[in-house]
Amino acid sequence: MTMTRTPAADITVELICLPRDMARFDLVTSFFKLRKQIFVDRMAWPLHHAEGIEFEQYDTFDTVYVIAHRDGQAVGGARLKRTDTSFGAGKVVYSYMIRDAHLGLLPGMPTNLCHEDPPVDAGAWELTRFAALPLPGLAESILEAANTHLHAVGASDCLFLGPPAFLRMAARLGWTPRPMGDLVSNDDGKFLAFACAVRGPSAAMTV
Repeated sequence: MTMTRTPAADITVELICLPRDMARFDLVTSFFKLRKQIFVDRMAWPLHHAEGIEFEQYDTFDTVYVIAHRDGQAVGGARLKRTDTSFGAGKVVYSYMIRDAHLGLLPGMPTNLCHEDPPVDAGAWELTRFAALPLPGLAESILEAANTHLHAVGASDCLFLGPPAFLRMAARLGWTPRPMGDLVSNDDGKFLAFACAVRGPSAAMTV
């Protein structure tokens, strides 16, 4: 478990690597609650939720969560998954969101996200379910912590799925975004799949 500081002195960003960090699953639960507040309550996305939390099939026990919190209350976060993992049995075997959408396994998600088949590679990871309250520097701190972790584990690329503004933010932070396909849309808005080479970590302080 790694912790980093944010521009707000009272907010900490933690890396929760499951199953190793199960003792900190309370933070993951708080992140699920934040996702429900942002994606379901505020943005009205038709996502599965119960008991005040939003979760889905990709929230498995081999996931890395980047969670920003204030005294255990999540204020932002993201989910990281390697692209060479799979889970499920029977007719449907899932891997990661961009690839599964491309393969037509996710009803309601566009299937034309990518011009080519998305990678299945231990060096490529996907970042999804990015959520952050509008606090100065918070989004940047979450993405920086994610990049630092990916660099530490030897990852070469990080894949993103989000609105065009997400790509522009990644570029401002020093990544070199490479669109994987065209801008697409569904009832939830406009999306773009893009990849970024993992950078060397910045001067962010580790505590």
